Amino acid sequence: MLWVDKYRPRSLDKIIVHREIADNLKNLVSEHDCPHLLFYGPPGAGKKTLIIALLKQIFGPGAEKVKVENRPWKIERCFSKGKVYIQLISYPCLHQMAGTRTIEVELTTVSSNYHVELNPSDVGFQDKYVVQEIIKEMAKSRPIDINGNKGYKVLVLNEVDKLSKEAQHSLRRTMELYSGVCRIILCCNSASKVIEAVRSRCLNVRINAPSKELIIEVLEYIAKKEGLQLPIGFAGRIAIQSERNLRRAILCFETCRVQQYPFTDNQPVQPMDWEQYISEIASDIVNEQSPKRLFMVRGKIYDLLVNCIPPEVVLKRLVFELMKKLDSELKHEVCHWAAYYEHRMHLGQKAIFHIEAFIAKFMSIYKKFLIATFG
Repeated sequence: MLWVDKYRPRSLDKIIVHREIADNLKNLVSEHDCPHLLFYGPPGAGKKTLIIALLKQIFGPGAEKVKVENRPWKIERCFSKGKVYIQLISYPCLHQMAGTRTIEVELTTVSSNYHVELNPSDVGFQDKYVVQEIIKEMAKSRPIDINGNKGYKVLVLNEVDKLSKEAQHSLRRTMELYSGVCRIILCCNSASKVIEAVRSRCLNVRINAPSKELIIEVLEYIAKKEGLQLPIGFAGRIAIQSERNLRRAILCFETCRVQQYPFTDNQPVQPMDWEQYISEIASDIVNEQSPKRLFMVRGKIYDLLVNCIPPEVVLKRLVFELMKKLDSELKHEVCHWAAYYEHRMHLGQKAIFHIEAFIAKFMSIYKKFLIATFG
């Protein structure tokens, strides 16, 4: 088991990072009925760890007995008299229909007797159907009441900032309609991309990125549990390179343990494999600007995407690596087009098209710069 999972705190009492938030959550669920919650903050800050610990605080050890399902759903859109009715296909239409259309979606859920966790944005532009019907069906089913546990179920929705506006408005209605039997915990990186109507119905919990000192404290805790000697200078360099991402710091620490032990103060901290791969892609782009090179780079970008590196992360890291190789006069224009294609990527469905379009645009800009400079 990876250290990031092995040493993940499973209860609010064992939280090292965000100790004050953990105490406040513990008091909240012990003294009051748990409200809808919105956890937001940068990746690797500890949002999921706090949610897992909170579920155990509410429901006890039963919340940890989870099963993972990759379940297909069929949603039927029924058209009648100019209106559209959307419902699960397992329920017959009650109206006289002029026509129907069946939409099939597939979602991975993590569930226990007390909660269900899923990512509605995984289905792309069909996310509104997931919110309108699938989540509605989950919200309507009461949990198994064992040993006097809470009389409501919890839905954990990840990456709600990536949901379409239509899906978020549907989520607002679901939160209001089924609040008696269901609590919703939302998790995202940026609360600004969540509509005000949803934010106002939740208790907003800001999870800040952990400081360098806290990351070092966690690394020392893991080293003690593993029986390792960790030089403070080496731990500090891991914390700096992790860019305040605790998950990344722990993964990097485990990688260094595999590469070399005992540790030394001057031991190199290797970058993540995908980061090194993107650095090589940036070098390929700068070294040659041609359709042949663009085709080759496209294949490498696709390799990253099929290995589950988020497209936003790929584009951001690629721009970061390209900036290292550019003159100052080009940086502003390249940043402008990076923002332009990132925005288009959020509006579209195929991220590879927009990343490739940015690379083609960069090649065009850089080629013109080289011709103007060197002739």
